[in-house]
Amino acid sequence: MSLSLLPLSYCTNVHPGRSVAEVEDGLDRFTVPVRKHFCQPLAAGLWLAKPVVNELLGQPDGVRRFADGLASRGLTCHTLNAFPFGDFHSARVKENVYLPDWSTDERLTYTSQCAEVLAALLPEHADGSISTLPLGFKRLPHSADFLDRTAGQLVNAARFLDQLRSRTGKVIRLAVEPEPLCIVETTPEAIDFFRRLRHHAEKAGLLNAANTHIGLCYDVCHQAVEFEDVTESIRALDEADIRINKVHISCAIELERPAENAAGRLALRQYVEPRYLHQTTARVGNAEVVREVDLTEQFIDNPGPLFADAPSWRIHFHVPVDVHRLGPLSTTRPDLIKAMTEIAELEYAPHLEVETYTWEVLPGAGPGDLVEGLTRELVSTRKMIGEIS
Repeated sequence: MSLSLLPLSYCTNVHPGRSVAEVEDGLDRFTVPVRKHFCQPLAAGLWLAKPVVNELLGQPDGVRRFADGLASRGLTCHTLNAFPFGDFHSARVKENVYLPDWSTDERLTYTSQCAEVLAALLPEHADGSISTLPLGFKRLPHSADFLDRTAGQLVNAARFLDQLRSRTGKVIRLAVEPEPLCIVETTPEAIDFFRRLRHHAEKAGLLNAANTHIGLCYDVCHQAVEFEDVTESIRALDEADIRINKVHISCAIELERPAENAAGRLALRQYVEPRYLHQTTARVGNAEVVREVDLTEQFIDNPGPLFADAPSWRIHFHVPVDVHRLGPLSTTRPDLIKAMTEIAELEYAPHLEVETYTWEVLPGAGPGDLVEGLTRELVSTRKMIGEIS
Protein backbone atom coordinates (compact mmCIF):
# COMPACT_ATOMS: atom_id res chain seq x y z
CA MET A 1 0.00 0.00 0.00
CA SER A 2 1.25 3.48 -0.76
CA LEU A 3 1.92 6.01 1.99
CA SER A 4 -1.14 7.62 3.51
CA LEU A 5 -3.20 9.63 1.06
CA LEU A 6 -4.69 11.66 3.92
CA PRO A 7 -3.60 15.29 4.14
CA LEU A 8 -0.28 15.75 5.88
CA SER A 9 -0.37 17.20 9.36
CA TYR A 10 2.07 18.92 11.65
CA CYS A 11 1.70 18.61 15.40
CA THR A 12 0.31 21.70 17.08
CA ASN A 13 2.26 20.99 20.27
CA VAL A 14 4.64 23.54 18.74
CA HIS A 15 2.10 26.20 19.85
CA PRO A 16 1.00 26.97 23.39
CA GLY A 17 -2.39 25.42 24.05
CA ARG A 18 -3.54 25.75 27.65
CA SER A 19 -7.15 26.61 26.78
CA VAL A 20 -9.52 26.22 23.84
CA ALA A 21 -9.04 29.91 23.04
CA GLU A 22 -5.27 29.48 22.97
CA VAL A 23 -5.52 26.41 20.72
CA GLU A 24 -7.75 28.29 18.31
CA ASP A 25 -5.41 31.29 18.37
CA GLY A 26 -2.56 29.01 17.31
CA LEU A 27 -4.68 27.65 14.48
CA ASP A 28 -5.44 31.18 13.27
CA ARG A 29 -1.91 32.57 13.66
CA PHE A 30 0.02 29.61 12.33
CA THR A 31 -1.91 26.61 10.98
CA VAL A 32 -4.18 28.50 8.59
CA PRO A 33 -1.30 30.58 7.14
CA VAL A 34 0.77 27.39 6.77
CA ARG A 35 -2.11 25.76 4.88
CA LYS A 36 -2.27 28.74 2.52
CA HIS A 37 1.50 28.72 1.93
CA PHE A 38 1.59 24.94 1.54
CA CYS A 39 -1.02 25.17 -1.23
CA GLN A 40 -2.18 21.61 -0.47
CA PRO A 41 -4.72 20.13 1.94
CA LEU A 42 -3.48 20.25 5.52
CA ALA A 43 -4.75 18.42 8.58
CA ALA A 44 -4.42 19.74 12.10
CA GLY A 45 -2.43 17.27 14.17
CA LEU A 46 -3.90 18.55 17.40
CA TRP A 47 -2.32 18.51 20.83
CA LEU A 48 -5.17 18.91 23.31
CA ALA A 49 -3.88 19.13 26.89
CA LYS A 50 -5.98 17.90 29.80
CA PRO A 51 -7.41 21.38 30.62
CA VAL A 52 -8.43 21.83 26.98
CA VAL A 53 -10.18 18.46 26.85
CA ASN A 54 -11.97 19.26 30.11
CA GLU A 55 -13.13 22.57 28.65
CA LEU A 56 -14.36 21.01 25.41
CA LEU A 57 -16.28 18.23 27.14
CA GLY A 58 -17.52 20.47 29.94
CA GLN A 59 -19.32 22.98 27.72
CA PRO A 60 -22.66 22.31 26.00
CA ASP A 61 -21.84 21.63 22.35
CA GLY A 62 -18.19 22.46 23.08
CA VAL A 63 -16.76 19.75 20.82
CA ARG A 64 -19.27 20.42 18.03
CA ARG A 65 -18.44 24.13 18.01
CA PHE A 66 -14.72 23.33 17.97
CA ALA A 67 -15.28 20.93 15.05
CA ASP A 68 -17.22 23.62 13.20
CA GLY A 69 -14.32 26.00 13.80
CA LEU A 70 -11.88 23.53 12.24
CA ALA A 71 -14.10 23.16 9.19
CA SER A 72 -14.47 26.93 8.81
CA ARG A 73 -10.66 27.18 8.75
CA GLY A 74 -10.42 24.57 5.99
CA LEU A 75 -8.80 22.02 8.32
CA THR A 76 -9.49 18.37 9.05
CA CYS A 77 -8.23 16.31 11.98
CA HIS A 78 -7.45 12.60 12.08
CA THR A 79 -4.80 12.40 14.79
CA LEU A 80 -4.18 13.77 18.28
CA ASN A 81 -1.04 13.99 20.38
CA ALA A 82 -1.98 12.98 23.94
CA PHE A 83 1.61 12.57 25.15
CA PRO A 84 1.93 15.93 27.00
CA PHE A 85 -0.78 15.92 29.69
CA GLY A 86 -0.23 19.45 31.00
CA ASP A 87 1.57 22.63 29.98
CA PHE A 88 4.10 21.73 27.28
CA HIS A 89 5.28 25.34 27.08
CA SER A 90 6.13 26.03 30.72
CA ALA A 91 9.60 27.29 31.60
CA ARG A 92 10.68 23.76 32.52
CA VAL A 93 9.04 20.63 31.08
CA LYS A 94 11.87 18.06 31.11
CA GLU A 95 10.88 14.76 32.85
CA ASN A 96 7.47 16.17 33.87
CA VAL A 97 6.19 15.39 30.39
CA TYR A 98 6.12 11.68 31.35
CA LEU A 99 3.61 12.28 34.16
CA PRO A 100 1.09 10.95 34.87
CA ASP A 101 2.42 7.62 33.58
CA TRP A 102 0.42 4.73 32.14
CA SER A 103 0.05 2.95 35.48
CA THR A 104 -2.37 5.66 36.63
CA ASP A 105 -6.10 6.14 36.19
CA GLU A 106 -5.40 9.80 35.34
CA ARG A 107 -3.61 8.81 32.14
CA LEU A 108 -6.33 6.34 31.15
CA THR A 109 -9.10 8.87 31.77
CA TYR A 110 -7.36 11.65 29.85
CA THR A 111 -6.66 9.38 26.88
CA SER A 112 -10.24 8.15 26.83
CA GLN A 113 -11.48 11.74 26.86
CA CYS A 114 -9.19 12.56 23.94
CA ALA A 115 -10.70 9.64 22.04
CA GLU A 116 -14.21 10.97 22.69
CA VAL A 117 -13.19 14.33 21.26
CA LEU A 118 -11.42 12.83 18.25
CA ALA A 119 -14.41 10.64 17.40
CA ALA A 120 -16.44 13.85 17.01
CA LEU A 121 -13.75 15.58 14.94
CA LEU A 122 -13.00 12.79 12.45
CA PRO A 123 -14.25 13.10 8.88
CA GLU A 124 -16.74 10.48 7.73
CA HIS A 125 -15.23 7.06 7.00
CA ALA A 126 -11.84 8.04 8.47
CA ASP A 127 -9.98 6.25 11.25
CA GLY A 128 -8.23 8.17 14.00
CA SER A 129 -5.00 7.82 15.96
CA ILE A 130 -3.74 9.13 19.30
CA SER A 131 -0.06 9.11 20.20
CA THR A 132 0.85 8.63 23.84
CA LEU A 133 3.88 8.31 26.09
CA PRO A 134 6.02 5.12 26.26
CA LEU A 135 4.52 4.07 29.61
CA GLY A 136 6.88 6.13 31.77
CA PHE A 137 10.44 7.42 32.24
CA LYS A 138 13.14 5.02 33.40
CA ARG A 139 14.79 7.56 35.71
CA LEU A 140 11.59 8.08 37.75
CA PRO A 141 10.61 5.62 40.52
CA HIS A 142 8.24 2.78 39.60
CA SER A 143 6.70 -0.12 41.48
CA ALA A 144 7.92 -3.68 40.90
CA ASP A 145 4.70 -4.53 39.04
CA PHE A 146 4.79 -1.39 36.87
CA LEU A 147 4.83 -3.21 33.51
CA ASP A 148 1.89 -5.40 34.42
CA ARG A 149 -0.06 -2.42 35.73
CA THR A 150 0.55 -0.44 32.53
CA ALA A 151 -0.37 -3.45 30.39
CA GLY A 152 -3.62 -3.71 32.36
CA GLN A 153 -4.39 -0.03 31.85
CA LEU A 154 -3.78 -0.30 28.12
CA VAL A 155 -6.14 -3.28 27.99
CA ASN A 156 -8.70 -1.02 29.69
CA ALA A 157 -8.00 1.57 26.99
CA ALA A 158 -8.57 -1.07 24.30
CA ARG A 159 -11.90 -1.97 25.94
CA PHE A 160 -12.95 1.69 25.94
CA LEU A 161 -11.91 2.23 22.31
CA ASP A 162 -13.78 -0.91 21.26
CA GLN A 163 -16.91 0.37 23.02
CA LEU A 164 -16.41 3.78 21.40
CA ARG A 165 -16.30 2.12 17.98
CA SER A 166 -19.60 0.35 18.78
CA ARG A 167 -21.21 3.66 19.81
CA THR A 168 -19.86 5.93 17.08
CA GLY A 169 -18.63 3.73 14.25
CA LYS A 170 -15.20 5.41 14.56
CA VAL A 171 -12.04 3.31 14.81
CA ILE A 172 -9.45 5.11 16.93
CA ARG A 173 -6.04 3.54 17.45
CA LEU A 174 -3.73 4.35 20.33
CA ALA A 175 -0.05 4.75 19.42
CA VAL A 176 2.55 4.18 22.16
CA GLU A 177 5.60 6.27 21.28
CA PRO A 178 9.02 4.79 22.18
CA GLU A 179 11.54 7.40 23.32
CA PRO A 180 15.12 7.34 24.66
CA LEU A 181 15.42 6.53 28.37
CA CYS A 182 11.73 5.65 28.65
CA ILE A 183 10.28 2.32 29.75
CA VAL A 184 9.80 1.47 26.08
CA GLU A 185 12.66 2.99 24.11
CA THR A 186 14.11 0.35 21.77
CA THR A 187 12.44 -1.89 19.22
CA PRO A 188 13.20 -5.07 21.23
CA GLU A 189 11.66 -3.44 24.32
CA ALA A 190 8.54 -2.58 22.32
CA ILE A 191 8.22 -6.16 21.06
CA ASP A 192 8.70 -7.55 24.58
CA PHE A 193 6.08 -5.22 26.04
CA PHE A 194 3.52 -6.08 23.37
CA ARG A 195 3.92 -9.77 24.26
CA ARG A 196 3.05 -8.84 27.84
CA LEU A 197 0.16 -6.64 26.69
CA ARG A 198 -1.30 -9.42 24.55
CA HIS A 199 -1.04 -11.86 27.45
CA HIS A 200 -3.07 -9.51 29.64
CA ALA A 201 -5.54 -8.84 26.83
CA GLU A 202 -6.05 -12.54 26.17
CA LYS A 203 -6.74 -13.19 29.86
CA ALA A 204 -9.35 -10.42 29.77
CA GLY A 205 -10.95 -11.74 26.58
CA LEU A 206 -9.91 -8.57 24.74
CA LEU A 207 -7.08 -9.76 22.50
CA ASN A 208 -8.87 -8.72 19.30
CA ALA A 209 -9.65 -5.29 20.75
CA ALA A 210 -6.04 -4.81 21.85
CA ASN A 211 -4.68 -5.85 18.45
CA THR A 212 -7.11 -3.49 16.72
CA HIS A 213 -6.71 -0.46 18.93
CA ILE A 214 -3.20 -0.54 20.47
CA GLY A 215 -0.04 -0.06 18.40
CA LEU A 216 2.95 2.23 18.09
CA CYS A 217 3.81 5.77 17.12
CA TYR A 218 7.11 5.46 15.28
CA ASP A 219 9.04 8.66 15.94
CA VAL A 220 11.99 8.46 13.56
CA CYS A 221 14.11 10.89 15.59
CA HIS A 222 13.80 8.68 18.67
CA GLN A 223 14.88 5.45 16.99
CA ALA A 224 17.72 7.25 15.22
CA VAL A 225 18.95 8.50 18.60
CA GLU A 226 18.97 4.85 19.69
CA PHE A 227 21.33 4.15 16.75
CA GLU A 228 18.85 1.57 15.47
CA ASP A 229 18.81 0.46 11.86
CA VAL A 230 15.40 1.97 11.17
CA THR A 231 14.77 -0.32 8.20
CA GLU A 232 15.36 -3.44 10.30
CA SER A 233 13.41 -1.91 13.20
CA ILE A 234 10.27 -1.39 11.11
CA ARG A 235 10.59 -4.86 9.61
CA ALA A 236 10.92 -6.41 13.09
CA LEU A 237 7.79 -4.63 14.29
CA ASP A 238 5.90 -5.82 11.23
CA GLU A 239 7.06 -9.40 11.74
CA ALA A 240 5.84 -9.18 15.35
CA ASP A 241 2.42 -7.98 14.07
CA ILE A 242 2.76 -4.67 15.92
CA ARG A 243 0.91 -2.05 13.92
CA ILE A 244 2.50 1.36 13.47
CA ASN A 245 -0.56 3.55 13.84
CA LYS A 246 1.27 6.84 13.42
CA VAL A 247 4.64 8.08 12.18
CA HIS A 248 6.27 11.16 13.62
CA ILE A 249 8.35 12.61 10.82
CA SER A 250 11.30 14.00 12.76
CA CYS A 251 15.08 14.42 12.78
CA ALA A 252 17.69 14.55 15.54
CA ILE A 253 21.06 16.30 15.84
CA GLU A 254 24.26 14.37 15.20
CA LEU A 255 27.76 15.47 16.25
CA GLU A 256 30.37 13.58 14.26
CA ARG A 257 33.92 12.99 15.56
CA PRO A 258 33.28 14.79 18.88
CA ALA A 259 36.87 14.42 20.14
CA GLU A 260 38.31 16.45 17.28
CA ASN A 261 35.30 18.54 16.26
CA ALA A 262 35.73 21.64 18.42
CA ALA A 263 33.48 23.70 16.14
CA GLY A 264 30.74 21.07 16.45
CA ARG A 265 30.98 20.98 20.24
CA LEU A 266 30.81 24.78 20.33
CA ALA A 267 27.76 24.78 18.06
CA LEU A 268 26.12 22.10 20.20
CA ARG A 269 26.28 24.40 23.24
CA GLN A 270 23.65 26.59 21.52
CA TYR A 271 21.15 23.71 21.84
CA VAL A 272 21.42 23.51 25.63
CA GLU A 273 18.13 24.94 26.92
CA PRO A 274 16.00 24.66 30.07
CA ARG A 275 12.59 23.55 28.75
CA TYR A 276 12.79 20.12 27.11
CA LEU A 277 14.78 16.98 27.82
CA HIS A 278 17.48 16.23 25.25
CA GLN A 279 18.67 12.69 25.85
CA THR A 280 22.12 12.20 24.33
CA THR A 281 23.59 8.91 23.13
CA ALA A 282 26.72 7.44 21.58
CA ARG A 283 27.50 4.02 20.16
CA VAL A 284 30.79 2.69 21.47
CA GLY A 285 33.13 0.09 20.01
CA ASN A 286 31.17 -3.04 20.89
CA ALA A 287 27.94 -1.56 19.48
CA GLU A 288 26.69 -0.73 22.99
CA VAL A 289 24.69 2.49 23.19
CA VAL A 290 25.58 4.73 26.14
CA ARG A 291 23.15 7.38 27.30
CA GLU A 292 23.22 10.75 29.05
CA VAL A 293 19.90 11.93 30.45
CA ASP A 294 20.15 15.52 29.16
CA LEU A 295 22.36 17.81 27.09
CA THR A 296 24.23 20.28 29.31
CA GLU A 297 27.26 22.48 28.90
CA GLN A 298 29.02 20.50 31.63
CA PHE A 299 28.46 17.29 29.68
CA ILE A 300 29.71 18.80 26.40
CA ASP A 301 32.89 20.02 28.13
CA ASN A 302 33.46 16.83 30.18
CA PRO A 303 31.63 13.92 28.55
CA GLY A 304 33.70 11.10 30.03
CA PRO A 305 35.84 8.62 28.08
CA LEU A 306 33.06 6.57 26.46
CA PHE A 307 31.38 9.59 24.91
CA ALA A 308 34.67 11.41 24.20
CA ASP A 309 36.03 8.53 22.14
CA ALA A 310 32.78 7.66 20.32
CA PRO A 311 32.51 8.17 16.54
CA SER A 312 29.43 10.36 16.97
CA TRP A 313 26.77 11.58 19.38
CA ARG A 314 23.07 11.80 18.68
CA ILE A 315 20.85 14.21 20.57
CA HIS A 316 17.09 14.03 21.08
CA PHE A 317 16.46 17.56 19.85
CA HIS A 318 13.86 17.68 17.10
CA VAL A 319 15.24 19.85 14.29
CA PRO A 320 13.58 20.86 11.00
CA VAL A 321 13.11 17.78 8.84
CA ASP A 322 14.17 19.49 5.62
CA VAL A 323 17.67 20.23 6.98
CA HIS A 324 20.72 18.03 6.32
CA ARG A 325 23.22 20.15 8.25
CA LEU A 326 23.22 22.78 10.97
CA GLY A 327 26.62 24.37 10.40
CA PRO A 328 29.22 21.92 11.77
CA LEU A 329 26.45 19.61 13.03
CA SER A 330 24.59 17.08 10.93
CA THR A 331 21.08 15.67 11.29
CA THR A 332 19.56 12.21 11.03
CA ARG A 333 17.61 13.05 7.86
CA PRO A 334 19.15 10.02 6.05
CA ASP A 335 17.46 7.80 8.66
CA LEU A 336 14.18 9.61 8.02
CA ILE A 337 14.37 8.81 4.30
CA LYS A 338 15.19 5.15 5.06
CA ALA A 339 12.32 4.89 7.54
CA MET A 340 9.77 6.45 5.19
CA THR A 341 10.93 4.16 2.38
CA GLU A 342 10.28 1.13 4.58
CA ILE A 343 6.96 2.51 5.87
CA ALA A 344 5.84 2.71 2.24
CA GLU A 345 6.24 -1.10 2.01
CA LEU A 346 3.73 -1.84 4.78
CA GLU A 347 0.34 -3.33 3.92
CA TYR A 348 -1.43 -0.44 5.61
CA ALA A 349 -0.89 3.32 5.78
CA PRO A 350 -0.06 4.92 9.15
CA HIS A 351 -0.98 8.52 9.82
CA LEU A 352 1.90 10.87 8.99
CA GLU A 353 2.71 13.90 11.11
CA VAL A 354 5.65 16.28 11.11
CA GLU A 355 6.63 16.84 14.74
CA THR A 356 9.24 19.55 15.20
CA TYR A 357 7.96 20.97 18.48
CA THR A 358 11.18 22.83 19.32
CA TRP A 359 10.86 25.93 17.15
CA GLU A 360 10.54 28.22 20.19
CA VAL A 361 13.88 26.96 21.58
CA LEU A 362 15.83 26.54 18.32
CA PRO A 363 18.94 28.77 18.29
CA GLY A 364 18.28 31.91 16.27
CA ALA A 365 14.65 31.08 15.51
CA GLY A 366 11.92 33.61 16.22
CA PRO A 367 8.11 33.62 16.11
CA GLY A 368 8.13 35.17 12.65
CA ASP A 369 10.00 32.18 11.27
CA LEU A 370 7.44 29.58 12.29
CA VAL A 371 5.01 29.72 9.36
CA GLU A 372 7.87 29.72 6.85
CA GLY A 373 9.71 26.94 8.67
CA LEU A 374 6.68 24.68 9.02
CA THR A 375 5.81 25.23 5.37
CA ARG A 376 9.34 24.24 4.30
CA GLU A 377 9.08 21.06 6.37
CA LEU A 378 5.74 20.10 4.83
CA VAL A 379 6.85 20.86 1.26
CA SER A 380 10.01 18.82 1.80
CA THR A 381 8.02 15.95 3.30
CA ARG A 382 5.49 15.92 0.49
CA LYS A 383 8.36 15.87 -2.03
CA MET A 384 10.00 12.97 -0.19
CA ILE A 385 6.75 11.01 -0.16
CA GLY A 386 6.36 11.60 -3.89
CA GLU A 387 9.86 10.29 -4.56
CA ILE A 388 9.33 7.20 -2.40
CA SER A 389 5.79 6.26 -3.51
